[in-house]
Amino acid sequence: MIQIVDYGMGNLRSVQKAFERLSVPATICTNPADLTGCEKLILPGVGAFRDAIAELRRQGFVAPIQAHIAAGRPFLGICLGLQLLFDVSYEEGTWEGLGIIPGKVVRFPEQNELKVPHMGWNKVAAAPDCPLFAGIPAESFFYFVHSYYVVPTDESVVAGRTEYGETFASVVQRGKAFATQFHPEKSQKFGLQLLKNFAELQV
Repeated sequence: MIQIVDYGMGNLRSVQKAFERLSVPATICTNPADLTGCEKLILPGVGAFRDAIAELRRQGFVAPIQAHIAAGRPFLGICLGLQLLFDVSYEEGTWEGLGIIPGKVVRFPEQNELKVPHMGWNKVAAAPDCPLFAGIPAESFFYFVHSYYVVPTDESVVAGRTEYGETFASVVQRGKAFATQFHPEKSQKFGLQLLKNFAELQV
């Protein structure tokens, strides 16, 4: 069973509906205790990093998320759910993240020709051995909405890159923990394929 963390800051229903289209059971979880021993976990997120990490802590989700990843069970972070995995975000201040992947979250520089937030379809150059991209053509397009991006300390965790003024990490992987800056649930057939690949990962 796939559990989708509900901490009040994610487009949960659209993620759940994407799995419904794949005939894959996915449950929205509001109780941290229900995450104990769950097979696969998804952390979505939209909005401000500060508010999101505060809600995860207040509602008691931090330890279960960390334990799930430490146990080597499949995990997928989406958009803000990617950024929350990192040590620190500099989104309108300095905010400590979950500390699962070393690195930081920074804002796109202001450039005349590029709008911030980065919004719309863009290519992802994925690592050929990343299991999330099985059956997906190289450099396929996915849907993005974000003003900040992650900068991992260890480049080996980067499983996909995207160009927007500069090249940034749009997919990370550490073991069976994955996270994407784009929204697979909004990325049509390739996004659905990615979610299908996640659902089929061995526990």
